[in-house]
Amino acid sequence: MSRLPEHDDEMPLVSHLTELRTRLLRCVLAIFVLFAGLFYFSQDIYALVAAPLRTYLPAGATMIATGVASPFLTPFKLTMMVALFLAIPVILHQIWGFIAPGLYKHEKRIAVPLLISSILLFYGGMAFAYFVVFPIMFGFFASVTPEGVEMMTDIGQYLDFVLTLFFAFGVAFEIPVATFLLIWVGIVDVQTLRKGRPYVVVGCFAIGMVLTPPDIFSQTLLAVPMWMLFEAGLLCGAMVKRREEQEAETAEADDKTDQPPATKP
Repeated sequence: MSRLPEHDDEMPLVSHLTELRTRLLRCVLAIFVLFAGLFYFSQDIYALVAAPLRTYLPAGATMIATGVASPFLTPFKLTMMVALFLAIPVILHQIWGFIAPGLYKHEKRIAVPLLISSILLFYGGMAFAYFVVFPIMFGFFASVTPEGVEMMTDIGQYLDFVLTLFFAFGVAFEIPVATFLLIWVGIVDVQTLRKGRPYVVVGCFAIGMVLTPPDIFSQTLLAVPMWMLFEAGLLCGAMVKRREEQEAETAEADDKTDQPPATKP
């Protein structure tokens, strides 16, 4: 197994900075192109994102805009964030293109699946928030509204609220990747993580308490998936680590076999 990077020629600092600038411009261009294509549908996009709350609004109630420019700026902001989220594969591809020449071949073999899984997990976290968490959470909020209080939510506050949850669940679903990297790089071993499982569970609920609204339903809906995803990352990390150890033992055995026999004096 080769231990050298695929491109081991050193590049001057100016060349690195030039390439970094080019890749950053590509990321910005991708976001701009997506935003330009989505801007016409900004009102429809906001209506789609607001659907989980609007379903549970009382009959005759609507969302409101308390700011003068909110009817325009709020969908504009949402469209920009949607363009950013959709451009994540392009952004990660540019990051990969920048760091890939400095990686070893065995590192690239692991890095590509990690890159793809990171994208899918982030989108999976956002989808979980929209289709599972939002209906349960907004239904709960609507059911506990005091009598005599009309539930009418400002569109700007609602957007900030859901964007926070989208980002929180998207990042939380990256736990398997983070756990796998900790094991693969050798920062911690599998046994240490297994012994620290109770602390991980408590930490998941603490993070859920900080990142979600102050109700037990939202906290549990974030904490439990985080714990299960940690277990998935732990399992994958243990499997890959065991495989690498077996390959290393096989390579060591082959080296001993290839050595010429010692001659007796």
